[in-house]
Amino acid sequence: MRYTTVSELLAMTPPAEVCCAGWVRTKRETKGLLFLEINDGSSQGSLQLITSDENLIQQCKPLSTGASASFSGTLKESPAKGQRVELHFNSVEILGTADPENYPLQKKQHSFEFLREIAHLRPRTNTFGAMFRLRSRAAFIIHRFFQQQGFFYVNTPIITANDCEGAGEMFGVSTLSPDEFRRGEADLWQSDFFGTRASLTVSGQLEGELLASALGKIYTFGPTFRAENSNTSRHLSEFWMVEPEASFNEIGENMDLAEAFLKYLFTSILAECPGEMEFFDTRIRPGIRAELEKLALASFERITYTEAVDILLKSGEKFEYPVSWGADLQSEHERYLVEKKFKSPVIVTDYPREIKAFYMYCNDDEKTVRGMDVLVPGVGEIIGGSQREHRLDVLLSRMQQSGLDEKDYWWYLDTRRFGSVPHSGFGLGFERVLQYVSGMENIRDVIPFPRTPKHLMF
Repeated sequence: MRYTTVSELLAMTPPAEVCCAGWVRTKRETKGLLFLEINDGSSQGSLQLITSDENLIQQCKPLSTGASASFSGTLKESPAKGQRVELHFNSVEILGTADPENYPLQKKQHSFEFLREIAHLRPRTNTFGAMFRLRSRAAFIIHRFFQQQGFFYVNTPIITANDCEGAGEMFGVSTLSPDEFRRGEADLWQSDFFGTRASLTVSGQLEGELLASALGKIYTFGPTFRAENSNTSRHLSEFWMVEPEASFNEIGENMDLAEAFLKYLFTSILAECPGEMEFFDTRIRPGIRAELEKLALASFERITYTEAVDILLKSGEKFEYPVSWGADLQSEHERYLVEKKFKSPVIVTDYPREIKAFYMYCNDDEKTVRGMDVLVPGVGEIIGGSQREHRLDVLLSRMQQSGLDEKDYWWYLDTRRFGSVPHSGFGLGFERVLQYVSGMENIRDVIPFPRTPKHLMF
């Protein structure tokens, strides 16, 4: 039997004979009438069901909040305020009961902290149903944007032998036992599964550059991992990254792409997730829809890091972290630029060479690199990227300065030896942008099963 989804029913023109199924949200009985509200996860809205048949009312006695059932009946126009249609059902099949004494999602307000402890059930709530439908659609929109721009979707390794960011905060992958590690033989890694030290990737960028050197324009969209012992509302140990890379593109084209991408993403989410965005605007962060509409139409200001430092030093603001040329910009500095100074998104370029990764293109001043950060109100940095260093001699020098062994990156250097071209790319943390567009305060609430220090349930 094909069940018509709640989403389809809410959009349907009555009258119509239909079958549907879902989980019970509420149940009430009054004056010989039984009212049920069900939701099957397909829509932010729920469907009201009604019967006055005493036999059906008795059959529905085992139903309570959280139980599942299927129904057949007639979809009719609803006289009740706030709903367009309702189902007058004439048959019911109980699929699964939910003991009201033990079912943790009763119809009351639950804290997000509590819901994280029952992450296997929280998608049934209004908030997390909306969140994960939004997440699904946003992923589709991202793929659509890059496909329309002529980018090829590629899959880069999850298990890797290189540290793209050079921070060393990586999860090891090994089949060796704890006893073997304790003994610490000289050829320890040679006896491991891969014959070398292996880790979970922190970025697909380096491999993405290899593929862009053959396919022209690529993007990768996959899981990445950071063994950073951080318990903030903005950090996860496992998260998803969107990383486009384009050959024959320099920093200007990279900025243009990032701006067009964000505008497309925001505009499409507003148009394609109206119910979810109305929910977030009403219940989570009032004004978020208007903010996204404004960003979708805004011109992104573009300034250099040196200009940014000068603005901050002259601002008269008292920052927690001091501002000085050569120090990385903190979130409070970034937010001042976008929220107080320019009141619009800002792209900051040309960062000091010493605070950026070895692969960024070195400017002629020998002090800065063609890195870029895209800053938005309420968050600060939402995209980080750069033009990559395609000159072999300069790249070798930068690797030496960074303490990297060129033998470990021979494959990466080959793309500079054989047909090297200017190229650029950026990375966007998927959960960071979901946190922003939904207004959710904690990043653990925009991913189904968050992985953080000391937290590996489900």
